[in-house]
Amino acid sequence: MRQVVLDTETTGLSWERGNRVVEIGCVEFVERRPTGRTYHQYLKPDCAFEPGAQEVTGLTLEFLADKPVFTDVVEEFLEFIAGAELVIHNAAFDVGFLDNELRLAGAQYGCLADRCRIEDSLLLARHRYPGQRNSLDALCRRLGVDNAHRQLHGALLDAQLLAEVYIALTSGQEEIGFAAPGPAAGEESKASYTADVRLQRPRVVVLAAELAAHEARLETLRSKAGRAVWDEVVELAEA
Repeated sequence: MRQVVLDTETTGLSWERGNRVVEIGCVEFVERRPTGRTYHQYLKPDCAFEPGAQEVTGLTLEFLADKPVFTDVVEEFLEFIAGAELVIHNAAFDVGFLDNELRLAGAQYGCLADRCRIEDSLLLARHRYPGQRNSLDALCRRLGVDNAHRQLHGALLDAQLLAEVYIALTSGQEEIGFAAPGPAAGEESKASYTADVRLQRPRVVVLAAELAAHEARLETLRSKAGRAVWDEVVELAEA
């Protein structure tokens, strides 16, 4: 299964008010392991930042002035995400902005849902931790993901952090080895196709007695709570 963890930064909170995407960051996974392939691009928005938005990202119109507009990179972006399941935190926000960019680029591009299945990690977190804060920073703290280097919001950095959070959220794995920082402001940003770092994983054989004990435990949970969270995780993995 191929997944792309995606994040965007924007000039404000609402594309309906004319705000635009200024940064896209993507991290590729295959069978829940990072491949080393990323996509990162700054974009010239052709509109001003709303108050507060510039402080969140540290980006300026001056820095973005020589960057491409979305229509210049739409084909390479769509090629990178083609056929993948997109993992996005608060997907409605990012999808709304990207669908608007696709619409402005041309009707032939359709929308993200035409090309990809979309998994909202915020909904998963709210289901697992109801009534608690489930921002990316809050989940990093709760799940033991090191985000000490996140001083400002950045699309590629946030996608890398979200990838670790998502793996921990859905399987309990807390470390997948994203140590390298994203491109610094001022660096030219392009699609990155680095060496495939997928490694042969050991085959774990589960004994019949262990499977029976596992199923018995699930039946106990179902009888007490009406459902077992494990069943939903299996359904998501098989979707």
